[in-house]
Amino acid sequence: MSAQSVVIRVWKQLDERERTRILRRSEEDIEQVMAETAELIEDVRVRRDSALIELAQTYDGASIAPDAIRVSEDEFDYAEQTLSSDVKNALNYVIANVQTFHEGQVSHGFHMHTIRPGVLAGERVRPVESAGLYVPRGRGSFPSMLYMAAVPARIAGVPRIAVCTPALPDGRVDAACLVAARLCGVNEVYRVGGPGAIAALALGTETIRPVRKILGPGSARVTAAKRLLGHAVDVGIPAGPTESMIIADRHADPVLVAADLMNEAEHGADSQALLLTPSQALAEAVVELMPDLMKTLPDERASYVGTVLSGIGGILITDSIEEACSIANLYAPEHLMIHTQEPWVTADSIDNAGEILLGPHIPFSMANYATGVNAILPTGGWAHTWSSISVHDFTKRTSIVDVSKSGFDALAPHTVCLADYEGFPAHAAAVRVRMADHKDSYWTALDDSQSDIV
Repeated sequence: MSAQSVVIRVWKQLDERERTRILRRSEEDIEQVMAETAELIEDVRVRRDSALIELAQTYDGASIAPDAIRVSEDEFDYAEQTLSSDVKNALNYVIANVQTFHEGQVSHGFHMHTIRPGVLAGERVRPVESAGLYVPRGRGSFPSMLYMAAVPARIAGVPRIAVCTPALPDGRVDAACLVAARLCGVNEVYRVGGPGAIAALALGTETIRPVRKILGPGSARVTAAKRLLGHAVDVGIPAGPTESMIIADRHADPVLVAADLMNEAEHGADSQALLLTPSQALAEAVVELMPDLMKTLPDERASYVGTVLSGIGGILITDSIEEACSIANLYAPEHLMIHTQEPWVTADSIDNAGEILLGPHIPFSMANYATGVNAILPTGGWAHTWSSISVHDFTKRTSIVDVSKSGFDALAPHTVCLADYEGFPAHAAAVRVRMADHKDSYWTALDDSQSDIV
């Protein structure tokens, strides 16, 4: 990769079309695959397991027997026996951190509050009945994505957790993913991926029972499948191709900034990585360093980085750090890193980001794996309204109300007034019949309500 390959743009010189293209990033890719993905979903709906087996062969180069879509206990055992002790130790360490962080999100049981004398209202928190977790594999193995989804699901108390992840070419599932699953108390794993896996979790097949909710990141096609199946299942946060943004000032170390810029870009050609800085000197230093840093990467990863940083990624020169923060808020990045002299001050200007990493000692990779915070984050600008996966994603709240006779007497006239105003006589009658202490019939109460309207 030549130094000229890293694109440097000046934000104020970009026209509206160029700015929109940067802000939309992978959303355009998702729209382009919607029609193809719809066909794959329909195939799974009709042919079920047979379609999944063909899709695994076509997209993953994996041959799967009809009776081997679900991973067996023997394969879990084999994964534990063959995975290196270093990786197992690392998984134990980071899963404990994720567990600690997410335990603080638990909403316990039943909360009631006195709204007015005689009026008690609150919420009861229960887990969702079942959750499907999608763990991608297309450009690597991602046990981290498994435990980031499985830990909060398990803490929430979800009774059934099913994992779908693509098979390796030899038909096996990545060993670290299986070890991570077992550490998280998950034993229902299926060797299927892509849009077919999302369709199977949403619609069901002979082998895979449908779930109530699907969570987990994926490619543009996986994201498209979730959108197309949103009518059939809760598809959770929009987590598509990865994206990162760095805000840096002239004090930032260009070596660290360049390394961080490559971090998320190596995921794939559909990733996004942007550096926003008012410092031309920093931008040029990063560009100068990039070729040598990229030589340390395998060819495939270096190719991804080159594609991303020479496309709509790269470097944006801003007038100030304040303008960089304004652009970040428009963009709403999945991952945001702040390399400024006063990172907390800069972070105070950020309203929209999946996560914010402060200072030189926390690279994207460390947050992705080990700090305990969840690394499954909203992409495509959805950090404007969505948050990272948490225990709350695996629970639902039911409102509960208990009203005494005195509470009813206080609420009744206001309820009747509003029901009459909105033109709902049965609403008002349901209150009036109680106000009469059952001396009047329901129908008399309804007549009274209608006569009030007239």
